[in-house]
Amino acid sequence: MTGTHSRLVVPLIVFLAIAFGLSWLIALPLWLGDGLASPLFPLVAVAMMATPAIAALIVVFFVERPQRKAAALGLWPLGRPGRFILYLALGLIVPVVLILVALPVGALLGAYPADFVGLSGFRAILDAQTGGVELPIPIGVLVAAQFVNVLIGAVVNLLPALGEELGWRGWLLPRLLRFGVVPAILLSGVIWGLWHAPLILLGYNYPGAGWLGIVMMIGMCTVVGAIFGWLRIRSNSVWPAALAHGAFNAAAGFSFVFAAVGETVDTVQATILGWSGWIVPAVLVAVLVALGKFLAPVDAGAAVPAPAPAPAAAAAPASSPSQPAPPQA
Repeated sequence: MTGTHSRLVVPLIVFLAIAFGLSWLIALPLWLGDGLASPLFPLVAVAMMATPAIAALIVVFFVERPQRKAAALGLWPLGRPGRFILYLALGLIVPVVLILVALPVGALLGAYPADFVGLSGFRAILDAQTGGVELPIPIGVLVAAQFVNVLIGAVVNLLPALGEELGWRGWLLPRLLRFGVVPAILLSGVIWGLWHAPLILLGYNYPGAGWLGIVMMIGMCTVVGAIFGWLRIRSNSVWPAALAHGAFNAAAGFSFVFAAVGETVDTVQATILGWSGWIVPAVLVAVLVALGKFLAPVDAGAAVPAPAPAPAAAAAPASSPSQPAPPQA
């Protein structure tokens, strides 16, 4: 093993061993107890989200030991204020839009049982919560209030989401970019999806799907993780990706707001979790890759390794030297 490969492989193995090992260890009480019905489930879920950050911190401080540790994780510096604020805003908006767009796409494809006009499913939820007492607030106002809840939830979820993003997009994605943008997106998506296995196999997100749930989670993590990765690379910071992750989790409940009453939402087929919900983000990712938008701006610094450039042609004339690849964050 060469020195270059050793500097990549050893930290990667240590990171994956810690992140995956801790996630299974923390989820063990659910497997030995009542599964997702256990009162420990909320605590276990939040604790699991911290394991990628723990793994990344251990690798950075004890294995790689770079001089600029905060920069190696995308925590600091924040870069140009204008760009940083722009990508924070995109991190707040884009995931919510993708979650919402997935619903009419799924409805058009027959995968999502929608009731966008009558909001019968949402009305049934409200009736169950109020005991059938009619609220003096119009249903449209209550739906609009859900967007406020998402904004609040995104901020509340920021620190737990940072636990994942510090590992997946803060540390892992930049290391994988040396293999190229597309391989990095695919590899990080597979890893992120597999990491959820302790909960997915218990029925989380995909009830009753079993091993198919893991396959679906890998697909969702690949397309959504690519969006989070784009935010990380373009901003040269992990914070927009963490905010996007927090907003994504906060907006997940919209699938119940617009569902028809009495219908079961199959997350293998519908919502952002199902195949019909991957179409729009997959197209968006393909466009971003084609336009070179996974390259860091030239003034964003060089904390993220650039993907390996294509080899220059052997017979290239001396008067036309190969252009260097733009820096990648």
